[in-house]
Amino acid sequence: MAIPDFIVALRERVGAMPLWLIGCTAVVVRPGDPAHTDTDADTGDPEILMVRRADNGAWTPITGIVDPAEHPAVAAAREVAEEAAVTVVVERLAQVGVTGPVVYANGDPAQYLDLTFRCRVVPGTAADPYPADGENTEARWVRRSALSALDPAVRPSILARIDASLADEVAPRMVTLESH
Repeated sequence: MAIPDFIVALRERVGAMPLWLIGCTAVVVRPGDPAHTDTDADTGDPEILMVRRADNGAWTPITGIVDPAEHPAVAAAREVAEEAAVTVVVERLAQVGVTGPVVYANGDPAQYLDLTFRCRVVPGTAADPYPADGENTEARWVRRSALSALDPAVRPSILARIDASLADEVAPRMVTLESH
């Protein structure tokens, strides 16, 4: 996973001090499609774009770091295009959360303000995801009801982001999340 240039520059100045960063999660949703039946799940069950992370093997929606001066919704759409080669429209902010502290393999600590966005594929564009940038090893559409079969260890914080995105709510949920 590539470290953004601005974080490299920050680390040169602050060393291993904890960084407070803005992260985004893009939960890309498409309506259930009987033609994509891969389980006995209800065909009305929405499908979520999920990726398998190269660093730890976990299945998650698309996540990333918001660059300086970048709008978080723009960052979410950019991350989906970079990581899964899918073009999306951000529909709404679904959840605002704070992760627990994270310590990366190189020893660098960070904590994130995570902004979760519900997104949909731009009509008329390719919706067949693939791991486009090396940060992930797989990308696929998964029915919400099949997530536990895909990854029995899917973290509660990931499920909370997905469920907030699927909920028919106007205001975003405000939560504290466990580690990223």
